[in-house]
Amino acid sequence: MEILMQTVTALSDRTEIIDALYRFGAGQDLRDRALFESAFAANATLDFTGPAQRLGVTIPVFEGRQAIADTIFAAIGGLDTTHTVTNPRLTAYDGERATLFALVEAQHLPRNDHSRHLLLKNIYVVELSKHGDQWLVEHMKIDVVWLTGDPSVLFPA
Repeated sequence: MEILMQTVTALSDRTEIIDALYRFGAGQDLRDRALFESAFAANATLDFTGPAQRLGVTIPVFEGRQAIADTIFAAIGGLDTTHTVTNPRLTAYDGERATLFALVEAQHLPRNDHSRHLLLKNIYVVELSKHGDQWLVEHMKIDVVWLTGDPSVLFPA
């Protein structure tokens, strides 16, 4: 019976771990800051430096839930976005901490001009920890695999 309970807990945790990444994407797509913030621990970091550099922009690693949300929501304020999460795979798990790998396709379109776009296909490596019954992102690193479109959609001059 104990092995069954451990298996059920691990499966439930796996679902909740992946849900943190879904909350990150859906929060942006739905313009729901509370949903977006619910994905992150208070002292989380988000590293988007690689994709930004590939788009010709230098940015710092974002530190803290508030700074992450402020920065992301300022960047997408005039955009329609869709984030599609695929191939989520736990690469480490001990019941309290986990590492998640996923592919995320992120489409960005100016809200008033859908003739322009920026589409990114990214690899996400996400380190999470369990806070009560919820899994939260501690560190998220995003690396771009490929992109197409106009970088100025996300990073205007």
